[in-house]
Amino acid sequence: MSNALRLIIVSGLSGSGKSVALHVLEDLGYYCIDNIPAALIKAAIDEVHTGDGRSEELLAIGVDARNRPQDLEALPSLIDALREENVRTEIVFLHATDEILLQRYSESRRRHPLAEHGTQLRAAIKAEREILAEINNCADLIIDTSQTSVHELADVIRERVDRRQTESLSVLIESFGFKYGIPADADFVFDLRSLPNPYWTIELRGLNGLDKEVIDFLNAEDSFIAMHDDILSFLGRWIPHFEDAHRGYLTVAVGCTGGQHRSVCMAEKLSAELRKHHEPVLTRHNSLPDHRLHPK
Repeated sequence: MSNALRLIIVSGLSGSGKSVALHVLEDLGYYCIDNIPAALIKAAIDEVHTGDGRSEELLAIGVDARNRPQDLEALPSLIDALREENVRTEIVFLHATDEILLQRYSESRRRHPLAEHGTQLRAAIKAEREILAEINNCADLIIDTSQTSVHELADVIRERVDRRQTESLSVLIESFGFKYGIPADADFVFDLRSLPNPYWTIELRGLNGLDKEVIDFLNAEDSFIAMHDDILSFLGRWIPHFEDAHRGYLTVAVGCTGGQHRSVCMAEKLSAELRKHHEPVLTRHNSLPDHRLHPK
């Protein structure tokens, strides 16, 4: 098998944005096949990657819960076999909370693929989670789209998936507010709520961690600098281990109470330092109005 082929398997819960992800990949030049039986993935690869000069070098395949259980269970072994044949294979798994999925189905009035024979929608979502648990567990990148718009999801696919054209580890540093919940896609979570809070300074309350006044306030605090140095040292030690394990993605979440000041400033500061020695590094601020990915 030629080493020129890159395969992205897109899976996840119905209503979480799989179709959007595949459409974005198609726009980026991937040959996309949706809802293919998992047992036919190898045959599909052989069909589109013939080695005769007309082969597709970028392939994306959508896999959902309508597969036979035994085929989904065999998928991790298939992935290992493809990687041994030098096919760059990644699994991207999308999910969202039950409440968000219920809302999306209510708004779209579409039928859930497992909601048949009188099965209620909530029960169908639960069953789908169980069916896809094996894929979720072996996914290279998990994306929680609960608070993500179509345009923001497109940014994630473009910046994290397509931009990772080499074997390098894609690192995302994201800020968040604990009062909104911990990001479900985080590999590491750091709690900044013990640090001095600019919110209690009237002049800084309406600003955020991207503003110079807030940055200056926090950089003048010894505890903020110590926390930054400790997190940076931790990441500097463990990122090489993730690379040695051939992990494609690492997501680091730093949180404060509201996700406006301390976590935003910390995410920017950590990202700037990491970029001196590693690429790609992206930044995302979940609790700011514009929380799209920022590669620089």
